[in-house]
Amino acid sequence: MRRLARHHEDEGAEIDLTPMLDVVFIMLIFFIVVASFIKEAGVEISRPDSAKSDPSDATSILVQIRSDDQIWMENRRVDTRAIRANIQRLLANDPQQGVTIKVEKGARSGTVVDVADAAREAGAPSVNWASGGQQ
Repeated sequence: MRRLARHHEDEGAEIDLTPMLDVVFIMLIFFIVVASFIKEAGVEISRPDSAKSDPSDATSILVQIRSDDQIWMENRRVDTRAIRANIQRLLANDPQQGVTIKVEKGARSGTVVDVADAAREAGAPSVNWASGGQQ
């Protein structure tokens, strides 16, 4: 009789996991669907081959970013905060000039984005990219 009583008590102590598994499965489907709609923000840059790039265009303002993140314009080093003012000064002479940014391998992407933003804020009609390689 005691065996029957123990067996009956053991059955009552079990927990049905089916509803919990259903909830977990529905949450998994929800996160998979939501993750497919999330788009990461970023800047898409298509860098040309160094053989095809010609940053020496006479109608373009050339900004060079060296591998050690130094910024050069008109054969002189320029601070990041002065890029916009320098580009505005050069655009005052010819507002149709574009800006060509020549980037050497190893330059930080933050510096490149800062220069591109400064060029756009200065009112440049176009911002072009040229790969720099090592000089």
